[in-house]
Amino acid sequence: MILRGLLIAFMLLLGGCASSSMIKAPQQQLAKPAADKAQIIFMRSSFVGSAISAPLFDVTAGEPKFIGIVENSSKVAVEVPAGKHIFMVTSEAADFLEAEVEGGKTYYAMVTPRMGAWVARFSIWPVRGNGTSEFHTADKDVQKFISKTVLMQNSPKSEAWFLKNKDDVKAKQAEYWPVWQQKSAAELAERTLVPADGQ
Repeated sequence: MILRGLLIAFMLLLGGCASSSMIKAPQQQLAKPAADKAQIIFMRSSFVGSAISAPLFDVTAGEPKFIGIVENSSKVAVEVPAGKHIFMVTSEAADFLEAEVEGGKTYYAMVTPRMGAWVARFSIWPVRGNGTSEFHTADKDVQKFISKTVLMQNSPKSEAWFLKNKDDVKAKQAEYWPVWQQKSAAELAERTLVPADGQ
């Protein structure tokens, strides 16, 4: 039990170090994306697992492209071409979000923690444009996350973190992508941003 506690504390420390490598974006107001681009904003939803960082990646083309790291009270944004995309979050495991987005629109996604064997694991949930799910744009709590979270951006330190950990990220992607593909059509639909979710 003591060893387990020490390992958890160590992982918490590592998580905190990774998250602190991000820097506050000088411009907190995001511009509307171009007509052929969509903007995805990822936000953290809970204080649970707050010491563990949640690195995000665009894995649409297979190779992970580093988006950034979200922690409590923060958000990161990525601009992508209109069309279909796949995003990934990692911790001790990996989880995914699929998206089909339209140009000129902004979409939101919530990164939520859940406890794993050793540290928090994360999932990514679409923020719906209607009230059919837990996270939707009319919800007061979601509106608070949109307006109150701090926009962060990468720094040389966070980019260096990704390069150092890239092999581990790719290993988790390879291990957990087949798990994702075993989900039912209904489960995948729950975890997919659709064009109507954009604003």
